[in-house]
Amino acid sequence: MVFKRRQPLGWLAWMREMVYPKGGFKRATRYVIHRMSRLPDDPHRIARGIFAGFLVGFLPLPGLQFVAAWAAARLVRGNLLAALLGTFNTNPVTTPFFAVFAMSFGHWIMGVPGKLSFEAIIDAFGVAGADLWRNFVALFTPAQMHWGGLIRFWHEIYVPYFIGALLPGLVISAVAYYLTIPLVQTYQKARAAKADDRRERRHRLKLAVADAKNRLLHRTDKDGESRPAGDDTGAGAQ
Repeated sequence: MVFKRRQPLGWLAWMREMVYPKGGFKRATRYVIHRMSRLPDDPHRIARGIFAGFLVGFLPLPGLQFVAAWAAARLVRGNLLAALLGTFNTNPVTTPFFAVFAMSFGHWIMGVPGKLSFEAIIDAFGVAGADLWRNFVALFTPAQMHWGGLIRFWHEIYVPYFIGALLPGLVISAVAYYLTIPLVQTYQKARAAKADDRRERRHRLKLAVADAKNRLLHRTDKDGESRPAGDDTGAGAQ
């Protein structure tokens, strides 16, 4: 299988790679850009796929990013693989900083009162997680379900995060769209020029081989014609 590892990663190594790639984020980013530029499709379709993937990558859709990127790419008629690759625009190092910015921006847009601090975000996540666990246990026990923490998390964290990430995500994704078109066009033209050059060299090589073969056959025919008919050196020696 193409790109299959010779030695499969263990689950600890896999988790480490998800947090910080072995070659660093710069190498991982260059690989993703390289893969996107090599996609065999129209540059505008690839750019639309990148737009869809970039936008979804900024939104808080844990576990659903690939599905959302696929749906967004179908909606804008973009390249599906480019959309999936575009979701890698975020990483575990930069995402927390962007998340705090998006939540604060969303609070400002929605006019939510009160200052949003890192401690308040952690507390909202903790209360929502506790409610999720209690509600899961309540499915199998007589315990009562609790929704207060989840409702608070929805109104104070998730919705502001979504709205605050949507607008910057649209701007950044639009920039990525316009940058992708000339990048892919340049790469495809260079690749096509290299392919034409290889075909031309193969054609010249075939002509040279054919010409050499014809010269060899012509020389052999001339040697046969210059030898007298019935001349048999071996027979004369007898």
